[in-house]
Amino acid sequence: PPPAPWRPPFESHLTTTNTTSFTLSTTSFTLSTIAFSASNQPLPRARTCEFRGFWATPSLDPRAISALHEQGIGLNPAVCVSDCLSLTTDARMEKVSQLRMSGGAVECVFWVEGVRTQWRVRGTACVIGDMAGGEEEERARRLVLRASRFLAPEGKAAEDEGEEGEWEWSFERQVAAYFANLSPGMRGTFKNPPPGRLRTAQDSNPQSQLGQKVTDLNDEAARANFRVMVIIPEEVESLNVETMERKVWALEGEEQGQKEWKEVELWP
Repeated sequence: PPPAPWRPPFESHLTTTNTTSFTLSTTSFTLSTIAFSASNQPLPRARTCEFRGFWATPSLDPRAISALHEQGIGLNPAVCVSDCLSLTTDARMEKVSQLRMSGGAVECVFWVEGVRTQWRVRGTACVIGDMAGGEEEERARRLVLRASRFLAPEGKAAEDEGEEGEWEWSFERQVAAYFANLSPGMRGTFKNPPPGRLRTAQDSNPQSQLGQKVTDLNDEAARANFRVMVIIPEEVESLNVETMERKVWALEGEEQGQKEWKEVELWP
């Protein structure tokens, strides 16, 4: 898709606040693993998540860059860009299974106090980072690739643009960069006991303990649970509660390469 026209004001607003937290809402649908009310209605779930920048271009801490080089992983070339939101999560979290059952339907809500504006991003969430691979991982990668733009690096002709595999760009290295960007203590949380399990329940994995620190970016136990969630936006809305300006941008079109963002103004 073409560059999103809503992104410049959105990024500008985020720079006015010290927080990049947002509320992520998922809706459970019809499978038995999803909770339903007594009247068989799907139950929405919300939680606060940390925005990790736009997919493939997170702002990396210098310590993360050093660790990636020192451990022989390195950095991807700066050829992949997108307007997709990204965050990190644990594969064992309920939101991952909820998204799986709902087909990835998701809505994110940002409140930017400095400009008194609420942003809502609706779209499809893809969860990537399963080191074991598999059909679900491959499908998620394909969706993310279609929502990304690959640019010709310096010294390459524009017509040489490609996809993953071109110019030594890889999903594995990109996911590792997100993992490296976390503190050792945060990386250690992916070796915690399974989220939501009773504390009295026995855990057969001796590595499942609280308070661990992980410095190895290829730590098998932590990376088995670590995931990057990429949210592909399909509709974005902004509402300024002082000026009462409300705009909606919707991605329209049948084919991915032919889709365009359409902007309309609404009454608040």
